Amino acid sequence: MGNHFHLLVKMHPEERYSNEEIKKRYEHYYGEGKEEPGPGQLSSLRKKWESLSEFIKEIKQSFSRYYNKQHNRRGFFWGGRFKSVIVENGETLINCLAYIDLNPVRAGIVERPEQYRWCSLGYHVQTKNKDALLSLDFGLKEFGVKTPEERLKFYRRFVYKKGGIECGEGKSQEEETLDITIVDRFRYRTRYFADSGIIGSKQFVRRFYGVFKGHFSSKHEKNPKPVGGLGGIYSLKRLYGGG
Repeated sequence: MGNHFHLLVKMHPEERYSNEEIKKRYEHYYGEGKEEPGPGQLSSLRKKWESLSEFIKEIKQSFSRYYNKQHNRRGFFWGGRFKSVIVENGETLINCLAYIDLNPVRAGIVERPEQYRWCSLGYHVQTKNKDALLSLDFGLKEFGVKTPEERLKFYRRFVYKKGGIECGEGKSQEEETLDITIVDRFRYRTRYFADSGIIGSKQFVRRFYGVFKGHFSSKHEKNPKPVGGLGGIYSLKRLYGGG
């Protein structure tokens, strides 16, 4: 996007990865020929790479250095700390990614999400998911029995249905047209996907609210609020700030 970006990522606990996997990732990230990390460094890297804050920090700092060098500037680049939302697997997760993939359409950058190389659909269609960079595992039963190609087709149909690209019987992909009034429905859900603290089923939201209750500034008990237009999905306000 013009002044921000969205990422949908799954963070894994540090104990999931062996020393060999950490070494492999270290070499992949820093390049071949760099001295192999020692035992103490392996432990440090494992903790670092299971942290969402460290993950975002690496991305933002790397881009800041690149941009400042390209434009002969110095100082801070980003406006503030990133926002983060806890998203439940399954129906909520796939809706969240559909919202992200339709951002460039709503912003008027492209007419179809596949045309934007910086969204997941664009990357899948334009590069065939080069280097297996992206995952199409949303925790949905329908995705568990399909090949990667079938999963992509399934997800694309989901985006077009949820996002509003009308597909009549017998129409080819080239003949599909975009219904802006239906796409705009996602615009009114922006606050749920961008400004919630937790989003998912009512049970999921309640469970994680109990875990992170101490991080909320409100003195009053918070209750899950239904997300309009997405049946069975609820949200809670951010983990910090007023309300």
